Amino acid sequence: MSITIEFLGTGTSSGVPMIACNCHVCLSQNNKDKRLRSSVLIRTGSSAVVIDTTPDFRYQMLRANVHHLDAAVFTHEHKDHIAGLDDIKAFNFLLQKPIHLFASNETAAALKRDFYYAFADNKYPGVPELNLQVIGDKPFEVAQMQFTPIQVKHLHMPVLGYRVGNFTYITDANFIAEEEKKKILGSEVLVLNALRMEKHISHFTLQEAIDLATELNIPKTYFTHISHQLGLHVEVEKSLPKGMHLAYDGLVIEVKNT
Repeated sequence: MSITIEFLGTGTSSGVPMIACNCHVCLSQNNKDKRLRSSVLIRTGSSAVVIDTTPDFRYQMLRANVHHLDAAVFTHEHKDHIAGLDDIKAFNFLLQKPIHLFASNETAAALKRDFYYAFADNKYPGVPELNLQVIGDKPFEVAQMQFTPIQVKHLHMPVLGYRVGNFTYITDANFIAEEEKKKILGSEVLVLNALRMEKHISHFTLQEAIDLATELNIPKTYFTHISHQLGLHVEVEKSLPKGMHLAYDGLVIEVKNT
């Protein structure tokens, strides 16, 4: 069985275009230069799982015409990856059941803090119905798919990437330990953050991401969590090595789920 991955957003925390910016990327008319906050939707059979609920979650679900969602899996607790969780209540109403959430201890604590009303003993009518499960470093099952957590570092912050079948998704990272890299080996497709050309304190640069993908020898790599500082999509895309591409909002790929 294969899995289908749709890129719901490929931008960094500010999105592209960025508010009040008049740079050539933010003013670009190319839709591939318009990036919501980073997230993917993974489907297999009748199942659907989203990685991260960004501030753009509502619009991402509308734009991708999503009518069914089984679960949300989180990478970490930064606002650009969790802020849209409240809008998951639409799926509660539609499907008449709680939505499963999977998160690390740190991220689970942030969800309970920021969306306290959804976890209260006495809930106000209409708040999200959630089934929160804390995960560690062991693989876990979600909607007919096995997710293998990959521990990465976002400066000092622990962040989770995930491998699902032959697909690996990593965002908000600037360091991956050798033991964790082994979990990625053999993937058919790797998605990796590549913020900009210049060095950054907590994100891979484009060259660092290229070097890592080359080291891991992944047949096809897509770069995400892109800022306006990286440059125009069409120009950067032409400069990339064979088998490497810039992801863009709305891109759909298919990968074996084995």
